[in-house]
Amino acid sequence: MAKKKVKEEAVVSENQAVTAETATTNLAPAPEENSIAYKLLSLYHLQCIYSEIDRIRIERGELPNEVRNLEDDIEGKKTRISKFHEEIKEMNEKISTEKNKIQEAQALISRYEEQQNNVRNNREYESLDKEIEYQGVEIQNSEKKISKVQINLEAKTEEIKVLETELKEKGEILSQKKGELDGLIAEHEEKEKELVAKAETFKEKVEPRLLTAFERIRKNARNGLAIVQISRDACGGCFSTIPPQRQLDIRLHKKIIVCEACGRIFIDEQLVKEDKERAEAAAQTAE
Repeated sequence: MAKKKVKEEAVVSENQAVTAETATTNLAPAPEENSIAYKLLSLYHLQCIYSEIDRIRIERGELPNEVRNLEDDIEGKKTRISKFHEEIKEMNEKISTEKNKIQEAQALISRYEEQQNNVRNNREYESLDKEIEYQGVEIQNSEKKISKVQINLEAKTEEIKVLETELKEKGEILSQKKGELDGLIAEHEEKEKELVAKAETFKEKVEPRLLTAFERIRKNARNGLAIVQISRDACGGCFSTIPPQRQLDIRLHKKIIVCEACGRIFIDEQLVKEDKERAEAAAQTAE
């Protein structure tokens, strides 16, 4: 549903734009290069090219985002697995430490028991007996610690198995999605490069200050349109009503006029029509 909505927003109506193919690298000779009409047509052709690039990229749909999200998810799982392995290593070291304590305690108990056989009075015997009892408590404590750590160890080991299974599944999905994306990119790669190069050509025809404003408007526009025509007395971008006097000023193209509501640049429909006719006539002459 989201993909469909994006597509609908990116569609440019017949009254708003021509296809990128009609944007020739040589503008029609009628408007002078320094005129407002020339600047508007330069921006208009640039918009047409950008709209075509947008259309190509929209065809990829959510695939780039899906691939990026899968890559992030996989990286996250790998990090978690690595962290769990470090924790397991620490747990094994704790178990090893406690086992060493048990061995030491058992060795002491054996020695104390041997010493009890050679005591000379009850006081020495009782003292050794207390030491034996203390070491027994130490052994019990170490065994409890080992038992607790082993429970956590088993839980972490199980989590790693689950993550590794998920990682394998995600990897297979990522491989499939990447294949689809690479196929779509390869399908339109040459066309997109050609359009990007053509866009650079038209950028050179626009003064830097106007180009910066155009790109800022386009970036903020939901449908990517920075220059629009008037359709049914309304802005072709935000559909706000345009007063008759302002429409007349737009047709005279004495200055760059923008929509007071959305900030998009206006271009006269007749100017676009005449430019298209000149381009078609030039194409027929070339044939």
